[in-house]
Amino acid sequence: MKKINESIRIRDLLKELHLPGIRESFEQKAAEALQEQAGPLTYLRELLELESTQRREKSVQRRLRESNLPLEKSFETFDLNRLPRKLIHQVTVLRDGSFLDRRENILAFGCPGAGKSHLLAALGQELVRTGRRIYFTATSLMVQELLRAKSELRLDKYLKKLTLFDALIIDDIGYVQQDRQEMEVLFTLLAARYERGSVMITSNLQFSKWETIFKDPMTTAAAIDRLVHHSVILELDVPSYRMEQAQQKKRKIQKGEDEIESISK
Repeated sequence: MKKINESIRIRDLLKELHLPGIRESFEQKAAEALQEQAGPLTYLRELLELESTQRREKSVQRRLRESNLPLEKSFETFDLNRLPRKLIHQVTVLRDGSFLDRRENILAFGCPGAGKSHLLAALGQELVRTGRRIYFTATSLMVQELLRAKSELRLDKYLKKLTLFDALIIDDIGYVQQDRQEMEVLFTLLAARYERGSVMITSNLQFSKWETIFKDPMTTAAAIDRLVHHSVILELDVPSYRMEQAQQKKRKIQKGEDEIESISK
């Protein structure tokens, strides 16, 4: 009875101290320690390691949820071998996340289907798992959020909220042609992030065509200057991945049809 009461009391204390990992496992670990004749310090260390691991995992899951990242776009589903050797080296270096400490930007250029979004989303997931806070959004959605905040007189507050993230991944800049109001809030965001937090951008437009985004040469030059000043540029000069997949599928279907035709003969 005394042992049962002690277990209940320990559970209550661990609940009060917000130690769910230890609360769920201390009795099982105690039995294992007794069986293995482990000392009290070993028992304590194992419990603390279990609690620490569980907290890290929950923290990663929480940051992944807030990141808005497409979780299906990971390095496990990205074929790095499609990329040139120089680009593979750049990506390998970026995966340690040190560029975030230097407030550097990542600018990924390439034709539609080259894998720009997938690559930055995969990198974003890896950074989240190392403890970074990342936010992924399409340019069009970000612009609408900025416009809404501006109309509600809370743009400064919204921009301050975004500073909580180590990096913003802004996907497909230039894909949607912005009007002047949209251009202004987008430029305001880039100016606010300059040397304060990293921006990771994908674009199918080279800088020479960015005037279609920012509408006038001066604003275009100012935006590019802020982005490029501290940046790593990734040139995905590779064929469309989606097109390659479609062609492979077509070849498989054709091969199957040829085999059926050969058998029927």
